[in-house]
Amino acid sequence: MASFAHDFPFDPAYGRTLDDLLHIPAPAAPDDFDAFWRGRYEEAREVATEPELGPLEEERDGVRMHGVTFTSVGGVRLGGWVALPAEGSAEYGFVIGHGYGGRQEPGPDVPLPLPRAAAILPCVRGMGARGLHPGIPDVADAHVLHGIESRDTYVIGDCVADLWCAASALHELVPELAPGAGAPLLGYLGESFGGGLGALALPWDGRFGAAQLTVPTFGNHPLRLTLPCVGSGEAVRGHRREHPGVTEVLRYFDAATAATRLELPTLVAAALFDPSVPPPGQFAVHNALAGERELRVLSAGHFEHEGLAAETEGLRAARRDFFEARLGR
Repeated sequence: MASFAHDFPFDPAYGRTLDDLLHIPAPAAPDDFDAFWRGRYEEAREVATEPELGPLEEERDGVRMHGVTFTSVGGVRLGGWVALPAEGSAEYGFVIGHGYGGRQEPGPDVPLPLPRAAAILPCVRGMGARGLHPGIPDVADAHVLHGIESRDTYVIGDCVADLWCAASALHELVPELAPGAGAPLLGYLGESFGGGLGALALPWDGRFGAAQLTVPTFGNHPLRLTLPCVGSGEAVRGHRREHPGVTEVLRYFDAATAATRLELPTLVAAALFDPSVPPPGQFAVHNALAGERELRVLSAGHFEHEGLAAETEGLRAARRDFFEARLGR
């Protein structure tokens, strides 16, 4: 059990040891869980994403960064960034999700996990500098409740679709990565919010070959609803107290439940101490994975601490080795 000096009114380790965390299961899926998500995926694949690449914004770490816009479900036009190799054609492709603070710039997701790679870094609807959309809150605590009264209107489902459409946009912009072009399958990276969205998105999309989920959120909602935190989960807890029926909607958006369908090789970085995303939910995602899995245990997530830089660098090296082994030629 990790312990750090802190002033939170609760224990961000939640009294769990590593052994405890490794035995947290996933909730059972609703009977039509698979049908619901396959239907959402098919809808997203029918979208004409019409991506438009903007001018060069920056060049560093072997890639050229461009702005990008593309269309997602519901005709929503979103933005983000595309990283292209500074020299030569792309040999690998990645979709990179962002945390619940949104994405204001490419940031630490560049350099990319592998050399000679291209990547799309989308801002999902409502979030980040290039994902703002009328009517969708841009603050996490309000965003996570938007449309939550129904599985068909909940914004999290549309954010998952935004990732699928981002993958379609990347394939259109970088045709040497498209299925049938001889390139490896795509890789996915997502941290926190992006980790939870990735777990929900990946089981249904055969265009991906491997994934890294770092401190993933949305794992084991029934347990999360009992755990105080300072992240978006606290807004959901508060809403559920007034609207108990929301628990039925949340069953369709449980990252641990989805992980029971996720057969891709997946690297999970899960923290022992995390005030924003309770560790029991993070480990529930890892424990539920249906395919090859690799675990990287972090001492803390969403928390500045001594040793953070070393852990971050160690995770970056593990990520590189992981994707090289699964996507390498």
